[in-house]
Amino acid sequence: MASESQTNAAAKDDGGAAVGSSSSSEPPKVIPKGVVLGKDGKPCRTCNSGADFAAWTSQAKSSLKAPARKASSISKDCPPDVAALGQSSWTLLHSIAATYPTTPTTTEQSDIKSFMKLFSKLYPCWVCAEDFQHYIQKKEVRAGSRDEFGNWLCEAHNEVNKKLGKATFDCSKWEERWRTGWKDGRCD
Repeated sequence: MASESQTNAAAKDDGGAAVGSSSSSEPPKVIPKGVVLGKDGKPCRTCNSGADFAAWTSQAKSSLKAPARKASSISKDCPPDVAALGQSSWTLLHSIAATYPTTPTTTEQSDIKSFMKLFSKLYPCWVCAEDFQHYIQKKEVRAGSRDEFGNWLCEAHNEVNKKLGKATFDCSKWEERWRTGWKDGRCD
């Protein structure tokens, strides 16, 4: 997820109005604080929480007198918001780490490094994607073993959690969480 400074900075002027309104006869529309804009200048569904996106759509529809919907009323079969996308993505990545070979071949190591770089480029939330690309440049993917890759991924996930103000995870327990299940048997 984007930091607040990344959220609107690139696509707004200093007054908070969206840059590049649809025509010069229309006043520029103010985007609610916290809404991340896509590279096309429109609010990015996959870069925003459901609540932020709903706030924007509510504002956009207010001129039509349409009733505003609460974020909690968004149907499960709608495109994912940034939180759902992130949770699903981390589940996939940690599951890949859990099934990664304990002693990978050179090809397997190359494949996982290539996958992570490509994943960071194709991620639907462009702000998140660029942030993860920077992380990979700063801390190269470690893929010499299952444990090494699982710990690298856990550290990457913790970096994101810190930026979002969330609790971090004890990386010494990544395998128990994602591969073997908790020792107390709740996953059996």
